[in-house]
Amino acid sequence: MIKLSVTIITLNEERNLERCILSVKQVADEILVIDSLSTDHTVAIAERHGARVILQPFLGHLEQKNFATEKATNDWVLAIDADEELSPELINSVLQVKKAPLYNAYHYNRLNNYCGHWIRHGAWYPDRKIRLYNRTAGEWMGENPHDRWTLYQSNERIGMLKGDLLHYSYDTLSSHMKKIERYSDIAARQKVNKGQDCSLMKIWLGPKWKFIKDFFIRMGFLDGYWGYIVCRMNAFENMVKYAKTRQYAKAKREGRNY
Repeated sequence: MIKLSVTIITLNEERNLERCILSVKQVADEILVIDSLSTDHTVAIAERHGARVILQPFLGHLEQKNFATEKATNDWVLAIDADEELSPELINSVLQVKKAPLYNAYHYNRLNNYCGHWIRHGAWYPDRKIRLYNRTAGEWMGENPHDRWTLYQSNERIGMLKGDLLHYSYDTLSSHMKKIERYSDIAARQKVNKGQDCSLMKIWLGPKWKFIKDFFIRMGFLDGYWGYIVCRMNAFENMVKYAKTRQYAKAKREGRNY
């Protein structure tokens, strides 16, 4: 049976961390918390539940997750965020993998809870993620703030586990708006640093197509009012990201700070 390290990246997660840790205790041989200098009781909660804690100022989403993977004691890693927990079915699936893994990476569906309501359609479900992996076979890649575990061998097969990763995304609309502001800024600056810009046509049409795709094609309407809100907010996030990209690209061309 393989040994498994569970890595959790935290910053002021005292509301969520205990639920997360309790959900992984059945599968974890090590629980490693990489904390970005929290000012609440996050570290105390982690230590109370037997986690090993490393304090590390935030390096960026990709960099922090690669740091956590590198510091894990075991080659097999399950990466989970503090606002997530394993469902009972997913716990059983991970335990089966520990007996005899057939692949170097496994993905599973993430089920998002939005303002107290589970979102089962649209762009937010199945929201498949690779979170269980052999660290010798890949690394965290992507574009901040959107990271993804990527195998070095692009044609290598990935296993699929039964059960959902439960994600408690936003308690309020205001918390969602704050994250849109933060994440859109990170994404726009990264695009501009890579020499990208954004046209007025994309700013105008991109969010419209995003809403149509999520609400109608991906059937977000089946989640009722909250499905509508999620699809609208996702489209709005696209618009803000595109507009900031255009603004920052113009500032860069003119030699101004952005």
